[in-house]
Amino acid sequence: MAEKEAPKQPTHRAYSVIRREGQDDFWLNVGLVFPHKDGGGFNIMLQAFPLDGKIVCREITDDDKDDAPAQRRQSNGGRSSQGSHRR
Repeated sequence: MAEKEAPKQPTHRAYSVIRREGQDDFWLNVGLVFPHKDGGGFNIMLQAFPLDGKIVCREITDDDKDDAPAQRRQSNGGRSSQGSHRR
C-alpha cells in the first residue's frame, strides 16, 4: 500500500454514552481518534475510561470543529446547538 501523509488533526472523537432513565443520553467526550499513516488502523487517545467499557467513535464534523465542548447531550432532534450526537 502506498505511503499516505498522516493527518495532523484527529478524524473522530471518542465518547462514553451515559444512559439516564427518563432523560436524554449524555455523551461524554473522553478522547480523540487519529488514523495511521497507512490507513490500516487508528490510535485512540483517551483522557478517561468509560465505566461500562464501551467507547463510541464518531467522525468529527465541521460543526464539531467550531465548538468542541467537553460534554455533549443527545437531543430529540438529533444534533443540537451543543453538537450532540444521536445513533
